[in-house]
Amino acid sequence: MPDYTDAHARAGIRTKLPKLDTWPNQFPGYEITIRVPEYTSVCPKTGLPDYGAVTIQYEPKKLCIELKALKLYLLAYRNLGIFYENAVNRMLEDIVAAVRPAWCRVTGEFTPRGGLTTTVEARWPRRSGNTARSRG
Repeated sequence: MPDYTDAHARAGIRTKLPKLDTWPNQFPGYEITIRVPEYTSVCPKTGLPDYGAVTIQYEPKKLCIELKALKLYLLAYRNLGIFYENAVNRMLEDIVAAVRPAWCRVTGEFTPRGGLTTTVEARWPRRSGNTARSRG
């Protein structure tokens, strides 16, 4: 099988996905946790399906994520070729752009493949020294 390429590494990062709609938050200072136990996407190199659970946690300021829109957004990953790490970071960036929360954390816990499990966690604000990539 050929080596991983830059195209594999970038796969899915700029794909147009459904809009994350929001609604006005009415209360300050609380946390929202959304668990998606049936996340699926596709490995951009092998085309094999990837499965896992995604947990989204955030503290809303002025806006909250509308859950039906979030469901449609996440379903768009089903046939998208994207690595786990990119999917989790893309979700974080899209959620932060939509709701501008006080903070946000997206965690992906992916099912075993070849005896290995993978957990990816991305946080906003990013840890010092890390900067968000540009979609330029």
